[in-house]
Amino acid sequence: MAKKRASSKSASSAKGSGSWLMILLVLTVLAAITGGGFGFYMVATVERAVDEKKKGEQDKTSQVLKYSGDMAIKGLAPVVTNLSGSAETWIRLESSIVFTNGSMQNPDVMAAEIRQDVLAYLRTLTLPQIEGASGLHHLREDLNERAQMRSKGLVRELIVETLVVQ
Repeated sequence: MAKKRASSKSASSAKGSGSWLMILLVLTVLAAITGGGFGFYMVATVERAVDEKKKGEQDKTSQVLKYSGDMAIKGLAPVVTNLSGSAETWIRLESSIVFTNGSMQNPDVMAAEIRQDVLAYLRTLTLPQIEGASGLHHLREDLNERAQMRSKGLVRELIVETLVVQ
């Protein structure tokens, strides 16, 4: 009788471990299906986002350009000077002017006059006035305003190409 009980215990434990294996197998298959479905969902989401970004970039390129085809650009000679209040702090500015082609009698003379105005203006600045993004923005606005006043509105913009403070 003891042998019968022992064999029935091993049979029931074999059935119990078989049911656990079956549950584990079902959960593994379910996890694989869920993971695959989530992967396909993520791929579709990323593809949709990339398509929307490409569409947005195409819309940006179709915007109206700031300047028309009849614009000309003239590079100014580099301006090197020290800043106000410190003989040891130097600034070097390379810039260009944008104007309508044919609007100026002699663009070289106008460029030289604007360069002299830029030089005079830079000599009045102190280092804290041009620090940071807002300082650079104000400098750019002031230089544009001076160039437009000197040229009586013929210069559309003064472009700051490089600015080095040392």
